[in-house]
Amino acid sequence: MNRFEQAVHDCMKPTAALLERTTDPRHRAILLNFWRHVHLEGAGEYEQIVAADMMVEQPLYRVSWGAKPALVEGKAAVLAFYRSVGEAVLWHSDDRLAVADWGICDEITFHQLARGADLAALGYALEHTDRLYHVSSRQAFIWPYDARARLAGEHLYEDKTSLRIEEIPPEEAITPARVRAIHREQLAKLEARMGPRFWVFATP
Repeated sequence: MNRFEQAVHDCMKPTAALLERTTDPRHRAILLNFWRHVHLEGAGEYEQIVAADMMVEQPLYRVSWGAKPALVEGKAAVLAFYRSVGEAVLWHSDDRLAVADWGICDEITFHQLARGADLAALGYALEHTDRLYHVSSRQAFIWPYDARARLAGEHLYEDKTSLRIEEIPPEEAITPARVRAIHREQLAKLEARMGPRFWVFATP
């Protein structure tokens, strides 16, 4: 397992640690929704993310990646946004994670492995569009949730002063297929541990 594969495998450990310290039922439901969401997204199971028991009817995403900030409104647009990521490999690390009644805030290092051409389409200036790059930056992920602990949106703000881009050799790459497999494995473990529909908040 190389460094990138290990990082994808470990990306939800801070969420697991916070869940262990959290007793409020609504906060726990928010964390479990978040945990499941990340694995579903990594596995490419986007339709389950926008299901009525996971997401509000009219989500709003604010995304400030690269040089082209985006406003994404409604489930159809959210699905199109996820599908537009294509074959990039995404994960996060170094969380500073908190949960409250209104939702989640997580300051993270966000990572992606992608071809130069795909990164150039986001507005990154790269010399070689046919080579593979590891891009990372510190970002604030602010995810509001509703009273039923369903995701209401994602507000993603990038600290552009922290942006780092490194070219990596092809033999270090992890494939999108392997990333999807890792997330499916982790999701299966989560479901076995937490039981059916573990992410649904049973309101008092």
